[in-house]
Amino acid sequence: MENKMEFQQLLPHQIEEKSFEIIDEELKEMGISLKPEEAFVVKRAIHTTADFDYASSLVFSPGAAAVGMEAIRQGAMIITDTNMAKSGINSRQLKEIGGGQAFCFMADEDVAVSAKEKGCTRAAASMEKAARLFGETKEAVSENKVPKRMPVIVAVGNAPTALAVLCQFIQEGSFLPDLIIGVPVGFVNVVWSKEQILSQNQVPYIVSKGRKGGSNVAAAIVNALIYQARQDIMI
Repeated sequence: MENKMEFQQLLPHQIEEKSFEIIDEELKEMGISLKPEEAFVVKRAIHTTADFDYASSLVFSPGAAAVGMEAIRQGAMIITDTNMAKSGINSRQLKEIGGGQAFCFMADEDVAVSAKEKGCTRAAASMEKAARLFGETKEAVSENKVPKRMPVIVAVGNAPTALAVLCQFIQEGSFLPDLIIGVPVGFVNVVWSKEQILSQNQVPYIVSKGRKGGSNVAAAIVNALIYQARQDIMI
């Protein structure tokens, strides 16, 4: 017998609530039990994409979600590799919680000039700009030679070259963000770049293994951290 579908007249907040109810039900039917400290991030990624693969493909370093929320409460600067991801972040709540801001340097004239001169992608050049603005060497921090700057979260949803440059900075100790969200999508260098982030242990990370990801997923993960941080403050 063909299933009959009915249109449900719901308000926006009711649609979101119903969506998360469905996600919970389907995860239960699949026999998937998420870690409580990570579940709100995974569910937000699934909600954004309708793709339950994120229940298994999102990888968290120990305590990564907690690190991200604390950074947001302390006024984190969010650096994205696309304006789409930046636009998808709830900047109002980000600012209300801790005074943080979201940035994307991809369209900046100096980034375009740098990319042309160096023969690299704008995404790579934009991460170099982020490092210049927010970078601290691990030696200087450990020896208390510089004041602690605002926390930094880098959210990459499109460009594997951005992750490659971040890995280089981490190895050099020249730019150590508080958290890296590595979810670029595609076929060329995507899996390799993610594995590079997964192979280091100096910077906490949330990474989607495999080819899947995107700017919408990067923004969704940032928003999950924002919403949970806000909820924890209100409790």
